[in-house]
Parts: sequence; C-alpha cells; structure tokens
Amino acid sequence: MTENRHIIKNPKNRIKLRTKAAEDIRYLLERGYSRDSAIRFTSDHYRLDKNERYIMARTVFSCSTASSRKKKKLDTHGLKSRKLLVDGYNVLITLESLLGDEEVWIGDDSFLRDIRGVFRNHSNGDTTFQAVEKMLDFIKRSDVASVEILLDTQMKNSGELAAIIRKRMEELSISGDARTSKHVDFDLKNCSSDYIVATADGVIIDAVKYVVDIPGCIAADPQKLAGNSSNNP
Repeated sequence: MTENRHIIKNPKNRIKLRTKAAEDIRYLLERGYSRDSAIRFTSDHYRLDKNERYIMARTVFSCSTASSRKKKKLDTHGLKSRKLLVDGYNVLITLESLLGDEEVWIGDDSFLRDIRGVFRNHSNGDTTFQAVEKMLDFIKRSDVASVEILLDTQMKNSGELAAIIRKRMEELSISGDARTSKHVDFDLKNCSSDYIVATADGVIIDAVKYVVDIPGCIAADPQKLAGNSSNNP
C-alpha cells in the first residue's frame, strides 16, 4: 500500500500520519468522495491537529491521481535540450525547507512538499538566496535549452528576487528569464506543451504534460544539497 514518507530525521507527527488516517482518506477517495470531505471527515474522526491535517492535504491522494502524476514526472536526464518553466516560489520555498532541515514530505504521487504554509508571508533572506543557487545549479547541470522562472507579483520583494535570479542566470550562462506575474498558476497551467513545468502543485501537475520535481531531485542527491553555494547575493 502507498505510504507518504517523511524524509527529515525529526519524528514529529509520524505515528498518526503513517497509519489509519491516511489509509482511510485513500479509501474514501477511491470511492468517489470529494477530497475536502474525505480529509475533513477523517481528520475529525482521528482528532488530527491543524498541522497534521495540512500534511494530509499535501501528501495523500487517490491511486489514480498518484499514478497519473508519476507518469508525467521526468528526471534530470529528461530535461536535456528542453524548455523549462519554473513555478518559482513553489520550488524555492521547498528548497528553503530542505536547507533549513525542516519537515518535508514525499506524497503518494512521489512529489516532495514542504508543510510550512508560509506562501504569502515569505520574505527573502540568506536561505532564499542559497535556494536560488541550488535551483540554478540544478538547471545548469540539466542542460536545458532555456528556462523561464515565474514569481508571484503579490509576494513581498518578488521583483527584487526576479532581478537577482536574472543576474545569476546571466553569470552562469543560463539562457532564459526570471519575471513576476499576477497569475502564475494560470500561466503554468496554460503553457505550451513544449515546456516542462517545475512544480509540486497538484492542480498544475494535473493540467500539464510533463513535470519535474527540482527539490525532489536535489534531495535525492545529498552531495548537491550539502554542497556550499558560492557567490550568493
């Protein structure tokens, strides 16, 4: 049976989440219950706290959904000479969690996700710039034809971060652009099928042809995660 996996050493919340609650959500999903109802009913039944409910929502899926998403997923070798479109904050915030040794989970669909829930409260810091270096190093090594990195306009200092990323891309001779958008999700879901999309957002994954999980690829290689980033802003 599929089991969501926690990849950080901290054992907090693992006992409940690895047993009956996740199994019951999958059972209800397979029988046609809506996702929100299945998670709410099961979480209430097992008296899960807010954090545990959030983990369930981020990691537990029906077999059909998990299978469909896995089929779309490419590894590093599948990116060579392809065009890449990056869900900027989705990738960077997860990388920040990895770099900060915070809780990160692998969902039933095999995608790596953070559980901080800090999207609108995010601010740029040293860890952000380290995450940028990790992301761009991965992109450089993947030998893509070009990359476009999208950052949500409503996020604090997103324009400043886009400018920093553009500068680093130029220094690393990475072809492409980094820009802000008022409708990142729409842009990603409606992009040309020529693009491979880098995200772990389930709604976007379901809407596009091919996907890459950049934080997941980096986490799978401890050397890449632990390596020191240079020339940070």
